[in-house]
Amino acid sequence: MNDATIRQQVLDALKSVAPEIEPQHLRCDRPLREEVDLDSMDWLRFLGTLHRSTGVNIPEADYQQLDSVDALVAYLRLRKG
Repeated sequence: MNDATIRQQVLDALKSVAPEIEPQHLRCDRPLREEVDLDSMDWLRFLGTLHRSTGVNIPEADYQQLDSVDALVAYLRLRKG
């Protein structure tokens, strides 16, 4: 799977949790929780949606490294093989 497809899955999952966001205005290299005002429950729903759409299990121990769209894309690329 290529980065563009993975990025779209990340943005779709994000949009499902925070429908008010405008993905084209996100800075993909900046901390996601600052770019999009996600509380803890929204963050967990976002990761759950991402898991369901990609099939990649994201253990809680990895949450801290998933701080931007770019980091999520790289993480998912490695785990989707």
